[in-house]
Amino acid sequence: MTVAMESGARQARRRGGRTARERVLILDFGSQYTQLIARRVREAGVFSEIVPGTTSASEIAARDPSALILSGSPASGYRAEAPLPDAGIYALDKPLLGICYGFQVTAQLTGGQVAKAAAAEYGTATFVVDRPSPLFAGVPRRFRAWMSHGDEVQALGEGWVPVAHTANARFAAARHARRPFHLIQFHPEVVHSTYGKRVLQNFLFRIAGLKGGWSMKGFLEQAVADIRARVKQGHIVCGLSGGVDSTVVATLCHRAVGRRLQCVLVDHGLLRLGEAEEVARELGEKRRLQLTVVDARARFLDRLAGVSDPERKRRIIGAEFIAVFEEEARRHGPVEFLAQGTLYPDVIESASAGHGAQVIKTHHNVGGLPERMNLKLIEPLRLLFKDEVRALGRALGLPDHLVDRHPFPGPGLAVRTLGAVNAADLEILRKADAIFIEELRRSNWYHRTWQAFAVLLPVSTVGVKGDERSYERVIALRAVHSEDGMTADWTRLPASLLARASSRIANEVRGVNRVVYDCTSKPPATIEWE
Repeated sequence: MTVAMESGARQARRRGGRTARERVLILDFGSQYTQLIARRVREAGVFSEIVPGTTSASEIAARDPSALILSGSPASGYRAEAPLPDAGIYALDKPLLGICYGFQVTAQLTGGQVAKAAAAEYGTATFVVDRPSPLFAGVPRRFRAWMSHGDEVQALGEGWVPVAHTANARFAAARHARRPFHLIQFHPEVVHSTYGKRVLQNFLFRIAGLKGGWSMKGFLEQAVADIRARVKQGHIVCGLSGGVDSTVVATLCHRAVGRRLQCVLVDHGLLRLGEAEEVARELGEKRRLQLTVVDARARFLDRLAGVSDPERKRRIIGAEFIAVFEEEARRHGPVEFLAQGTLYPDVIESASAGHGAQVIKTHHNVGGLPERMNLKLIEPLRLLFKDEVRALGRALGLPDHLVDRHPFPGPGLAVRTLGAVNAADLEILRKADAIFIEELRRSNWYHRTWQAFAVLLPVSTVGVKGDERSYERVIALRAVHSEDGMTADWTRLPASLLARASSRIANEVRGVNRVVYDCTSKPPATIEWE
């Protein structure tokens, strides 16, 4: 496993005289809600980690989890191509919670029967608890629960006790008579399930007997200890863009190894207006990090010339980043390690986790890395969500203006300039983006928005400037609300703000005569356009 992801906090339980860390493994079978399960467990104060649903029982046992949660899935367990858990996980006798598909495959693998439901359930349903169960302690006998299934459990195997039903599901929950196994058909992780959080907490604390207490402070202590243990007396080079993720990673590594950290800001020509200078001032001069700014604008733009496919862009940028870092490592050597700010959404969207995951986009610091590198990776944020990284930044003592910066993609403006990248188009985009952000700050909407930016479209439209016909480019503005980047809703910015930003961009940015606003959520769109 990567540094610090061995666990979150040093949550102490004593087993045979040694300190064990509480960790819940979530077996992912492709549900759209899997990441939300992980978040809910962490919010309850227990570290969670997502692994593919088909992970072998021996691999799971080697991780020594405190409990297991089996996620939902769009699949049907009775079909030949369905992803199934290793039946050996039930012999581990770990506290287990099966959710939706996790309920169905567990029932199927332990002597029950699953088939297509006579009536599917999608949306809220009245969930009725028929028999006592510690899973539903403190929960009303009837409550609203979120359902999303077209199959149903028609019979339970030996040793299973039915616990609840709905109008369309005879077996909406079950528990094992002797073992710490609990199954539910509804999704407790979504807000539409009114007592979902309580049900998850009952599983974690009443059934699994966990103590909780996982926090960013504990994560910070463990991450620093893990970095020190891995690096020993070695040296680290850290790619520092000035964004939240890289700033937190650099500060974390600096706390771990001090002057044996060398930060490198690669000015690849794809940064925002004045960003290289701002990062050097904020993190180099004010926060005293050892920082080298590398002017790599020409080499990146040369490599990207004529490339319009976004996946090729990301891979080119990822490879060139590593080339620069390795050059700097040799120059500052000896350096063995490269630290970077990979987050959990990066890993998930690059299809590094989950059953049957689709590559949404290759992140330059995940799928964009070359297969062979001379540097060993340190990615202490690899299983954290963006809001958790912000919390970690605050635990490190970073000021709000650094921690609360909007996310900025590693490939920079290359993925906000649709089509082939060139210096002239980047200059147009830089100016338009700066105007939009300035107007957001001026109207106090910057901190009310999770992420906002401009996109340069590869089309020209007819306009009128100075009573003359113009045929110029289109800028799209994008602003979204999100907690973790996995889902997002477009921000309902005031019309007056959009009007000012549009007017200024069309008048002040040469080459633009039209501005549009993106009102699409994620899903179906992604936050970035490429």
